[in-house]
Amino acid sequence: MQSSATFRNIKGDLVNLESVPATQLKNAFSSVLDQAAHNGAVAIMRHNQPRAVLMSYEEFMSLAKLRSPELGDLTSQFDALLAGMQSAKSKKGAKAAFNATPTELGRAAVKAAKKR
Repeated sequence: MQSSATFRNIKGDLVNLESVPATQLKNAFSSVLDQAAHNGAVAIMRHNQPRAVLMSYEEFMSLAKLRSPELGDLTSQFDALLAGMQSAKSKKGAKAAFNATPTELGRAAVKAAKKR
């Protein structure tokens, strides 16, 4: 078995993603499944190229949760963004933008574009 990549598992550890040939998966599915369940994931190789990953249910649920944050997590993120917009510096910047002339807005846009 060869190592094809590294990944951060559900525990936060950086681990090697072990790989198995597709023929081994076909011929010994149960043992490869046990390996994925134990190690978190296994890369399935075909013609020495990674083609798929078989992962444990726990790893899958961890990834799925990252893509679907809970309402409480989103509320916390929103509250942090809102607090940042309520700072004195942000309020001053918003007031200046709303009171700026078209020429001043154009100059500010050009200046910001040059920074990138």
